[in-house]
Amino acid sequence: QYQDFLRSENARKRYWLRSQLGYPSFRDASPNKAHQSLVQLESFGIVHRLITQNVDRLHQKAGHKKVTDLHGRLDQVVCMDCGSIISRDQIQSWLRDHNPHISGIEVEKSALRPDGDADVGDKLIHEIEVPQCPSCSGLLKPNVVFYGSTVNKEVVNYLLDRLRKAKALLVIGTSLMVYSSFRFCKYANENQIPMACVNQGLTRGDSLFSLKVGGDCSEVLNQLIGYLPE
Repeated sequence: QYQDFLRSENARKRYWLRSQLGYPSFRDASPNKAHQSLVQLESFGIVHRLITQNVDRLHQKAGHKKVTDLHGRLDQVVCMDCGSIISRDQIQSWLRDHNPHISGIEVEKSALRPDGDADVGDKLIHEIEVPQCPSCSGLLKPNVVFYGSTVNKEVVNYLLDRLRKAKALLVIGTSLMVYSSFRFCKYANENQIPMACVNQGLTRGDSLFSLKVGGDCSEVLNQLIGYLPE
């Protein structure tokens, strides 16, 4: 939670402990076939703007050009005091140097989380040194939107403007349970912009879609590419 991170040193220690161990696996992840299919759809001029809730930059790794990271990006750290942006790799090196006893801990694959976290328990929290801003010694936070915080209004307004000019909205691989993403479906519905969805399971926007395909995103998008004319 955003407020916990700001107010509690223990919360920050817990975050950096788990992140020090989980980040390398997150950093080294590779794009999948769904990412690659979306790159093709962009190159064909079908997808004009991609909004992602993910913070992993895998769309950019795959070669997608026009991407907005709605919830930020985990490869950056921001100073809450002076606003400096610092590479997460730089902070990882700092954590490794100042917490060598943590770096040696082996983490089970099942304990790694898709958000760069590792479920390692809390018994080592008191032993963690927390990084500070190299410019002003201020409080550092990953440059992502925590629960309890909000997406930048300028970003939201920019995306709503782009959506207003779009012919359609395609929703892929999300339940839309977080309002920060559902707002775009709500806006599209209010402005008679047709929507299609590819997702396994229910979503918050099911009653709004013109078309919904239940299935694996990679498989469905790959089939879609195959149906498009040369």
